[in-house]
Amino acid sequence: MVSGKNSKAVRNARSAVVTQKSTPWGLIAGVVVVVLFAGSIFGYYVVQRDARAGELAALAPFTPTAENPDPSAQIEGVEVIEYTGGQHVAPTTQVAYTHNPPFGGAHDAVWAACNGVVYDQPVRSENLVHSLEHGAVWIAYDPGQVSGAALESLQAKVDGQNYMVMSPYPGLGTAVSLQSWGHQLTLTDPADVRVDQFVAALRLNRNAHPEPGASCEEVGPGGFVRTDPPPFAAPPAPGTPGTQAETAEGDAVAPDAAGS
Repeated sequence: MVSGKNSKAVRNARSAVVTQKSTPWGLIAGVVVVVLFAGSIFGYYVVQRDARAGELAALAPFTPTAENPDPSAQIEGVEVIEYTGGQHVAPTTQVAYTHNPPFGGAHDAVWAACNGVVYDQPVRSENLVHSLEHGAVWIAYDPGQVSGAALESLQAKVDGQNYMVMSPYPGLGTAVSLQSWGHQLTLTDPADVRVDQFVAALRLNRNAHPEPGASCEEVGPGGFVRTDPPPFAAPPAPGTPGTQAETAEGDAVAPDAAGS
């Protein structure tokens, strides 16, 4: 027989047991992870935003204004030559340019597509010079000197950016050469800050090319096809028989129907 004393002790022991809810450590850990992840994403975008703001601030002096119509004059190494626009040659004519890559003078009546195109093969210079006349910047590079991450970095500056075009140029003699109409800058380092300065100063700078508002879109069948561009030809020396001089107008053809 259970004594009353023992029964009372059992009851007291039972009453001392306090039912407690278990701590939801899994839920807490999940919330912490989400908060940390969101914080890292926010921090990343803040850093990227600040970096982009810094880049824009650094390029501000190279943005054309009424007071500074051609900021490329501030970029060390830029060569500037006055060229007359509208000198067109036939698709079979090769121009004996005085600079290679060329950056002005007589050119094909059809421009190379320059709406953010990265060509993986060399392209006929006469078509690319016409693109420069429309306000594009052409990045030429020596495939023997630029590859890997350096090449990808240059491609990122061009791909999808209207009035930008890029192509390999055999025998360039330097890593990179930048062209806009009447302007050229040669560089030994693809990561040189002057690449961005040149683009900021001269891409679509209506003060520095003859045909503001002209198209960079692909001309299409019967003209220039970006997937099958006219092949590059080694530049002839000025005065080579069968070629046209860079500035000669005697054999120039009329502007094509697609525009000059």
